[in-house]
Amino acid sequence: MAISYRNMLAFIRVAESSTFAEAAEKLHLTQPALSSAIKKMEEQLGGKLFSRSTRSVKLTPEGETLLPSARRLINDWDDTFEEIQNLFAVQQGRLTVAAMPSFAESHLPPILQRYHAAHPNIRLRVLDVVMEATLESVLSTKAEIGFTFEPENTDGLHFVPLFEDKFVAVLYPQHPLANQPAVAFSHLLQSPFIAMNRGSAVRKWIEGIAGDFGHLHIIAETGQLGSVGQLISQGLGVSVVPQLCEPQMRRNGLLCIPLSDSPLIKQVGMVKAARTTMSVAAQTLWQQCLTQWAKTE
Repeated sequence: MAISYRNMLAFIRVAESSTFAEAAEKLHLTQPALSSAIKKMEEQLGGKLFSRSTRSVKLTPEGETLLPSARRLINDWDDTFEEIQNLFAVQQGRLTVAAMPSFAESHLPPILQRYHAAHPNIRLRVLDVVMEATLESVLSTKAEIGFTFEPENTDGLHFVPLFEDKFVAVLYPQHPLANQPAVAFSHLLQSPFIAMNRGSAVRKWIEGIAGDFGHLHIIAETGQLGSVGQLISQGLGVSVVPQLCEPQMRRNGLLCIPLSDSPLIKQVGMVKAARTTMSVAAQTLWQQCLTQWAKTE
């Protein structure tokens, strides 16, 4: 048995009116059409919902029992459709994005400020995690969009580049190479090195470049680029980090110097799950970023 929204609404309006004629006027229906809708509903339920006279219409006891539930169902129906319409119109909803800490600190705040200004009722959540966790968050649908370096393995992912990031050497001010306009990788290898943990993409890229010049003398490793900077600030060693990290490194009193040989350059961009349709809220942010970086090219 499937009672239509139209017939349920007709029942409520008749219950709220003193006559069928009054209810028909509220519903913008003819009286015969309204009578037909109520009759069909009574047939589906198996009994009378109204007692009628020439002057008035009243609910039967069964109709009285049905009325509160009918109102609740109609209200829930209307609320649900309004909510979905708001989601499609980006007037409400939630959006989770994941971003590498270097991107989350530098580029992401103005991106989200612009997005929030246009869509203030979208609740934003940011997963501030390393590159590998950013990719996993998108693959597992914990986040709809990730901001990260281009992954070497794009299985299940769709990556769109936004800009290039050139890695830089990071030195403490008292280091012998600190006054140089550029630093050769071969010279950098002569100093103790602070590295990201083994297995990270950044560690792999740096080791690949270093292999052309010698061997990294790693004295400490950590899981966060911010921690790399903290260790360098204590004079423990040097490192190579994405240029995205430069503001953070400079706040720690460190120097960021270009590499003069074999520069390490990687694409930074957005990633989404290849086989999952993004929400309208996520699609809107995705397009905003594409438009923003298209204007800077």
